[in-house]
Amino acid sequence: MITFWRAIQLISLILFLILLTLAVSSAITPTPLDLFLLLDPALIALTAISARIFYIAFIPALLVLLVTLFFGRIFCGYICPMGTTLDGSDKLFAASRKKQPEAGKLRLLKYIILFFLLGASLLGVSFVFVAAPLSLITRFYGLLVHPVLAFLFNEILCLVQPLAEWLDMDTVIFMQIATPRFATQLFILAFFGALFFLARVSPRFWCRNLCPSGALMALFSKKPLIRRDVSDDCTDCGRCVNSCPMNAIMTEDPRVTLHEECIVCRTCENTCPENAILFDRIKSEQVFEKQRFSFSRRQFIYSGLFGAATATVGLTGLNSLHGKPGPGQVAPQGLVRPPGALPEMDFLAQCSRCGECMAACPTNTLQPIWLDAGFMGLFSPGLNLRRSYCSPECRMCGEVCPTDAIRSLSKDERIWAKTGTAVIFRRKCLAWEQQKSCMVCDEVCPYKAVEFRKEPGNRVPVPLVREEKCAGCGYCEHFCPVQNQSAIVITPMGALRMSEGSYITQGKSQGLNLSISPKSEYGLQPEGKDWGKGFAPGFEDDEFGSD
Repeated sequence: MITFWRAIQLISLILFLILLTLAVSSAITPTPLDLFLLLDPALIALTAISARIFYIAFIPALLVLLVTLFFGRIFCGYICPMGTTLDGSDKLFAASRKKQPEAGKLRLLKYIILFFLLGASLLGVSFVFVAAPLSLITRFYGLLVHPVLAFLFNEILCLVQPLAEWLDMDTVIFMQIATPRFATQLFILAFFGALFFLARVSPRFWCRNLCPSGALMALFSKKPLIRRDVSDDCTDCGRCVNSCPMNAIMTEDPRVTLHEECIVCRTCENTCPENAILFDRIKSEQVFEKQRFSFSRRQFIYSGLFGAATATVGLTGLNSLHGKPGPGQVAPQGLVRPPGALPEMDFLAQCSRCGECMAACPTNTLQPIWLDAGFMGLFSPGLNLRRSYCSPECRMCGEVCPTDAIRSLSKDERIWAKTGTAVIFRRKCLAWEQQKSCMVCDEVCPYKAVEFRKEPGNRVPVPLVREEKCAGCGYCEHFCPVQNQSAIVITPMGALRMSEGSYITQGKSQGLNLSISPKSEYGLQPEGKDWGKGFAPGFEDDEFGSD
């Protein structure tokens, strides 16, 4: 029988997956697609500290902490999709045991992680992506489970297509499921594989010992208003101790509860043969101090200082933009951020690396990066424009970003959100180097920022980029027929990165002239079997002549 606890868990997980699916399908709904991310107390609190900001959208996380004061860690037990996923993995991978393993001092690790992250946040560096549960689980489902399922369904369609042809089922015959591809997938798989395997050590190992959001809520739930109470009918049978997924019940005295560890799942109440356990408002309780785990001030300080020291090393690293060193700064040469991204330091301070923007990107252009921007930029989103282009009509990344590291833009502002500028490598270009008529970059550019001119000594027209009209959308780079590295690439040169204000106003003040052509005039692959070789479509007759 499914208990009330399990039912609420399943409903919450299904709602989380529905919102993620809507984000992946680029749907705009009245319900915030990043709702669950906004409920993560550690993610929101540490982001607010590191970015020195507070948005109204952060209020749901504060409400979670407020509820924790009265009802304990019910978010961990009922709402958190990470906890529900780990409960499911525990069923699959947990070793059979007759006795609950002792938690020992492993419980202290989550506090150490929390104050490490806090120390870094105080210096304006966000490492919250390393351990925030909602950031991790969104990456797991959005960047790993989603593409794997899409691939498998596509393979199933291939298998059933012969049968569909025999049955004349045109819908199945022509159905295709796009399979997105993401970097860092093997890392995500290894990370969660390790978490699932730890179920053999103890149930909910992550929630017990490592989760910083759990640690933050534990600090708020030392003595919740509604908590576990044990009557005199208790016979000390120990069933509640062995059934508790969080090891929140003292082995020596099952009447004593570590309320900061309890997730109010009420498993102990359901397994008690004497019906001696009740969750209700408690006025007094027994005190059992011997086994309670204390976190000394020295450990608080050491954890925070270590986090601050790590942040300091990152801020003084070669790739760091902290301090604005000027024209000679060392910065990632090919790292192009999504449209609407804040200035780099602000962006890294606010970005939770949840992967929501990458999963929602309809062209699969946004990808998590490794160390292109140093350790501080790990897993943050960047545009892989060789993979695909960034449509000037798409605003999904800003719509789903929970921390506003990517600004939500209007349709007109989005067109002016310049991500970079196209640069032509003449030694690779078919027109410049091989004197072959190729005008693909001009044909696909929605901003008409590429123009062709006749150059002395070259029998075909060659492309030039009008920088004031280029917004860095990447159509040219994606469709360039030159193999391996494109002959025209987008660099972050000239990108508009603004925390506030109008992109249109700022762009015009810098002399930009950005506007897009009707959609029917750009974005389609040029026709013809050999569109990447020889003459470009429409120029087969070599109308410009030859020398």
